Parts: sequence; C-alpha cells; structure tokens
Amino acid sequence: MELYPSLLARLARLLEGAGIPYMVIGGQAVLLHGEPRLTRDIDVTMGCEADQLGRILDLTAKEGLRPAVTQVKDFVRRTNVLPVADNSTGIRVDLIFLFTPYEAEAISRSTVVHLEDTDVHFAAVEDLIIHKLVAGRPRDLEDVRGVLLHNPSLNESYLLKWLPTFDGVVERELVSEYRRLKGSLSRPGS
Repeated sequence: MELYPSLLARLARLLEGAGIPYMVIGGQAVLLHGEPRLTRDIDVTMGCEADQLGRILDLTAKEGLRPAVTQVKDFVRRTNVLPVADNSTGIRVDLIFLFTPYEAEAISRSTVVHLEDTDVHFAAVEDLIIHKLVAGRPRDLEDVRGVLLHNPSLNESYLLKWLPTFDGVVERELVSEYRRLKGSLSRPGS
C-alpha cells in the first residue's frame, strides 16, 4: 500500500503546466478514500481526447515517462489509454483520455490533496465509486465496499444520476450493485 507522492506531484505539475485538467483514479484514489491496499501503479484520467496523443507523448517524454507499449498509436486507438513508465522509478502510469461527458464532469468535481508542495486532483469519492463499479472486477467491488465504509455521507443523488448511464456499457445493473454493496455494510458479520 503505497501512495507515490513525488510522482503524483510531478504528474500534477506536468498536466497543470500544459493546461490539461485531470484526476487521479484507481488504487491511488482508493488509498485516499478507502481501505489500505496494495497498488503498484497510477491511473490518471485527463481532460483531453485521444487526438491529443502527440502532445501528450511530447509532454511525457520531457518528464522522463516512456511509453510502456510498442504500438502506441494502435494501443491508444483500441483502449483510449496511454501506458507510460517513469524512467527513474519504473512505476507505471496509465494516462486515460477523456471520452464521455461523465468524465469531464467528474474531473471538474475532483478533490484536491496537497502533496510535496503541489495540489494534486483526485477523483471525488462518488466518482471513484462509479469508476470501480463500472470496472466491476472483484478487487474493484471490494474497493467500493471499503470506500463506502470510510465515507458514510455520500452524494447519493449524484451516484444515482450517473450509474444508470453505464447500463448499456457494462452487462450489469450498477444501481442494484451499488445498493447491494451498501446494504452489505449494515448486516452483522459483513
């Protein structure tokens, strides 16, 4: 369980300096909002679309971040993600390009955390829950449970507004999944 403050601060300065809004998601955001857990990477959603790949590659190269895949353009076209590795630490960073109106709103709601004299934008707790429910792997659902345990006061209307918009994207009913996880917290032995 490790938050990478130096690299997070470097990424924040890089993106802010280029005028690119962003938010840290994934395991790093779980460390902020939920239960301690092992994570070995950083996931960042950027407020720019994949047509900005050339610009992002130029920025990351100047910061010592090299692509972690060989066919970069093809990989980004298929996944909307640019995986890079930090030359000095070897830590992988997944830079995720914006592709829905939801992500733009989520970035605008980010939570600011001061790390190493730098403001770093993390996903708000509700947006972290949405991201984890959409991903839907067992680890993600366990993360949601931990986030719910640590954050009993949520903007549930925000969650209920956005979760149904992913029902056609994923093969699960996310509102029901959210309610099931939330309900499991109040049962004895859960």
